[in-house]
Amino acid sequence: MTVENLIREHFSSCRLSVKSFLAFLVAVGTMVTLADAACILALQVPGRPYRGCMWKGKLYPFGFIERTEDCYKCGCGERSMECCDISATTFSYDREKCKVVFKRKFCRYDVVQRDDPSQPCFVFGAAG
Repeated sequence: MTVENLIREHFSSCRLSVKSFLAFLVAVGTMVTLADAACILALQVPGRPYRGCMWKGKLYPFGFIERTEDCYKCGCGERSMECCDISATTFSYDREKCKVVFKRKFCRYDVVQRDDPSQPCFVFGAAG
């Protein structure tokens, strides 16, 4: 077997693994995009000294913020801050008999009966 044939054989097997890897990256990228569809990126102004990141009037330290007061998880860096909504949004339920109530303490939306808010309603779909 010549060197040329060895190189062809090696690169032909690499092409398959590269294609598989690219397919994997596209799939994971799509899932991450769908999972974090409610994210906001705020850029810091270059050249200004920062002690952290401002989010809705409150200063947060650099690093990961598990949960803000308004139900976002954030990452604060020297150049930007990215925050993602952690509450699921309901979108399919009986709108005549039910209403949505936001439970800030738990960062979630509950769907309850209009006539008796102590009773939950069936939710057909939610995102977030």
